[in-house]
Amino acid sequence: MHCGFCLPTCPSYAVFPDEMDSPRGRILLMRVGHEPGERVSQSMTTHFDRCLGCMACVTACPSGVRYDRLIERVRPQLERHGARSRRERALRAAIFGVLTHPGRLRALAPLIALQDRLGLRSRLGDALPFVRLAPRTRARAAFARLPRVTPAVGARRGTVAFMQGCVQRVFFADANAATVRVLAAEGFEVHAPRAPRCCGALQLHAGDEGPARSLALSTVDAYERYDAVVTNVAGCGSAMKDYGHMFEGDERMQAFSAKVRDVHEFLAGLEPRARRHPLAMRVAYHDACHLAQAQQIRDQPRELLRSIPQLELLEPREWELCCGSAGIYNLTQPHAAAELGARKAANLRATGADAIAAANPGCASQIGAYLDTPIHHPMVLLDHSIRGTRP
Repeated sequence: MHCGFCLPTCPSYAVFPDEMDSPRGRILLMRVGHEPGERVSQSMTTHFDRCLGCMACVTACPSGVRYDRLIERVRPQLERHGARSRRERALRAAIFGVLTHPGRLRALAPLIALQDRLGLRSRLGDALPFVRLAPRTRARAAFARLPRVTPAVGARRGTVAFMQGCVQRVFFADANAATVRVLAAEGFEVHAPRAPRCCGALQLHAGDEGPARSLALSTVDAYERYDAVVTNVAGCGSAMKDYGHMFEGDERMQAFSAKVRDVHEFLAGLEPRARRHPLAMRVAYHDACHLAQAQQIRDQPRELLRSIPQLELLEPREWELCCGSAGIYNLTQPHAAAELGARKAANLRATGADAIAAANPGCASQIGAYLDTPIHHPMVLLDHSIRGTRP
């Protein structure tokens, strides 16, 4: 395809104005890589690594080119045959060895809280990007645990399983607790298994195929007995809905993917039961890529936020442009991610909002590094409205 409708929406092309850093340029590289005698060169690896996997090009494409499917096939090939240095491989191994293990993240939480108290974040962040991007949290909150079963409030409408996430359950435990309270207030008994530790989203989106498949199987083992599996993390929802493609032809995985619902998608399809109290706030909504682009869920979060009396919803410019988080992108491509993060923060700041609503932990961490405005998961705002409190 040569039309170029994808170019204005592509964040890597905005940072690296090179045709090989656009979707159509990478599709050309994919074709070249399949020619006889070709191999995955250092240049190819660099251009593919610069892709954020935000899927904005898929939404923009008038011809329906499934770039998302193409790049998902390419990334495991890069890990098997790409020209990576030992340092790059060690960095990726370290990232997956920490971020996808809630127990290890909890061990880091007191250290992160301490460096904030001592004012060392900016100095340590230059050497350790994760320290700079880690959300500010109280150490005690990181060790909070959800009840395994939360009963419905009033007459029970049904039972749902809630996927806790890996980073989410440690650094955004308030969003998880709020989500469970909202689901219960709307009449659902909520089951929150503590295993598995991770759904495999980070590995899947980065091409670490073996661990991604293993975690996917563990997730299905834990959750397939439920009729509905609800998640409040855009990246997790996108990955779990993609299991059917990851395990192509596997009817069990396809059936599981069909059960997965993002919490906004799930609640927007129901008649509200819990009363909403006024929440006088100006809130700018940030579209997480793996919610808006990968899952095509844009209207539902807005509908839920507009259901809160006195909440004014604001729309920033360039909603389709990724904030630069993109799974592990802001750790492996920090300079490009910083440019995108600052650009996103400027657009959100320009709305004059009192707070930002963002439904993905990566987005919240990335934007929070460049913006002082409070950032809340939409479920946190909805929970406060139902309880008659303020964030």
